[in-house]
Amino acid sequence: MKRSSQNVRVETRSIPSKDDKPGRTIYEQIAYAHLGGKFPIEMKLTLEKYQEPYSAGTYTPHSSSYVVNNFGGLELKRFGMLIESLDE
Repeated sequence: MKRSSQNVRVETRSIPSKDDKPGRTIYEQIAYAHLGGKFPIEMKLTLEKYQEPYSAGTYTPHSSSYVVNNFGGLELKRFGMLIESLDE
C-alpha cells in the first residue's frame, strides 16, 4: 500500500475531557492511499505533538506497523503506525 502525501499542513483537533478522562489534542495530516482502484482514497496520518509533518512523496508502512491478530491474520496497527519514504 502506497501513500502520497500531498498536503504538508498539520490539522489540530481537540477532544474535550469526559468523566475522569483528560482532554486530548490530535495532530493529523491529510494523505492519499493508493489501493489499486481508479482513484486514491483520502486518509489521515496521525502525528505526535512535536513530530515534523511528512513532506510530499510516496510512503509505505514501516515493518513495525504490522501486528498479527487473534486469528493469525496480518493487520496494520490501529495506533502508533509509522511510515517510511520510498523516494530515498
